[in-house]
Amino acid sequence: MSTTTTRVIVTGKTSRRSLSPRQRPEGPAVRPGQRSRQRKETLAGYGFLVPWLLGFFGLTIVPMIYSLYLSFTRYTIFQPPSWIGLDNYVRLFTNDPQFIQSAWITLIYVLVGTPIMLAAALIVAMLLNYRDRGAAFFRSAFYAPSLIGASVSVAIVWRAMFSGDGPVDGFLSFFGINLGSWIGNPSLVLPAMIILAVWQFGATMVIFLAGLKQVPKELYEAAEMDGAGPWHRFRAVTLPMLSPVIFFNLLLGLIGAFQVFASAYIISNGTGGPAGMTNFITLYLYKRGFSDGQYGYAAAIAWALLVVVAIIAFILFRTQKNWVHYSGDNR
Repeated sequence: MSTTTTRVIVTGKTSRRSLSPRQRPEGPAVRPGQRSRQRKETLAGYGFLVPWLLGFFGLTIVPMIYSLYLSFTRYTIFQPPSWIGLDNYVRLFTNDPQFIQSAWITLIYVLVGTPIMLAAALIVAMLLNYRDRGAAFFRSAFYAPSLIGASVSVAIVWRAMFSGDGPVDGFLSFFGINLGSWIGNPSLVLPAMIILAVWQFGATMVIFLAGLKQVPKELYEAAEMDGAGPWHRFRAVTLPMLSPVIFFNLLLGLIGAFQVFASAYIISNGTGGPAGMTNFITLYLYKRGFSDGQYGYAAAIAWALLVVVAIIAFILFRTQKNWVHYSGDNR
C-alpha cells in the first residue's frame, strides 16, 4: 500500500500535491452577474479613453503623418501637393544659408542657455532648502516667472527693458557702460534672449527643491564627520543623489529650448532680426510656412527639428548610465 493511500485511510484527507491536475479543485467560479459587472466596468474604462484616443490620433498622429508626407512635396495653399521626393531636404542642408544660420543660432541658444538656467535653478533651490522662514513666499516668487515667461506680454516688456532708452541701458549707463539697445544690436540680442530663458527657471527650481528634500541628512552628517567641506559634500553627496532630477530637468530644458518661438517673434517683430540673430528654427519654420506659403518646405524643417531633438534625447538616455545614479544602484 502506498504512502498516499495510507494517509487517506488514516486521516481521511488527500494532499493537494498528490492529486493530478485534472483532480485538483478549481478556483472559485465566477458568477454570471459578476462576469457581467466586470464586462461593464471594462467597457466603461474604454469609454472614458475614447475622447483621449480621438484627440491623440486626430490631433497628433494623423497630422504628423500628413506633415511627413507634405515634407516630400511642393505644396502651397492654392495648389495641391506635388511629389518631389527629397528635394526639400537637399535644399535644406545644401542650398539654404538662412536655415544653416538659424540652426547655429538655435544650437548656441540651447547649449548656452540651458546649462545656465539649470545652474541658476539648482543654486536657488539649495538656498531655499536651507531656509525655513519665508520659504513658501520665495518659492512662489521664483516660480511665478515660469508661469508667464512664454506669454506675449512678458516678451513685450522684455523688449522695452532692453531697448535703447530702457531701464537696463539706463542702469548700465549709470556705471559708465554704454551698450545702447540690446534688441537692435546683433551681438547683444541673443544674450538678451538667453537672459529671458534663464529668468524662467521657476519650474526647474521647484523640481530641484523636491529632489533635495529627498536626500537623506545622514549622508551629509557622515560626510561632515569624515572631514568633507561644503564643496566636497556637494560633489560627493548632492550631485550623485540629485542626478536623476538633473537628468529629467536637462532633458526637458533642452527640448523646451529648441521650441522657443513667442519671445523671438515678439522681440524681432517676426523678422528674426537684427541680422538674423533671433531667427530660431521655429521662427524660420513659421516664416517659410505662413509668410511665404511654402508648406511642404516648412514641414521638412519641422521634421528635421524633430529628428535633431530625438537624436539628442537618445544620446542622453544612452549615456545616463555613466552619470545618473538611482536609489539602490550598485554603481
